[in-house]
Amino acid sequence: MIKKQPQRTCMGCNEKKDKKEFIRIVKNKENIISIDRTGKQEGRGAYICDDIKCLEKLKKSKRLERVFDMKISEEIYESLRGVILDK
Repeated sequence: MIKKQPQRTCMGCNEKKDKKEFIRIVKNKENIISIDRTGKQEGRGAYICDDIKCLEKLKKSKRLERVFDMKISEEIYESLRGVILDK
């Protein structure tokens, strides 16, 4: 039996894909937001396609701020941009 890949939805374009195709953004108990490369960090996760267009939509809609219920700093968006452009 083939193990089914967990599906997640992109916060930018709302497209469903396998979890491993996304970049995971995580907020931990200390309200620190980081980019989770392993997909295993503890905390509330949000997923985004590896695409700059999705990042722009995410930033414009402030969806990440609503999901994590806090202000998202410019440096978080910048580090996401770096991760996306760094492939």
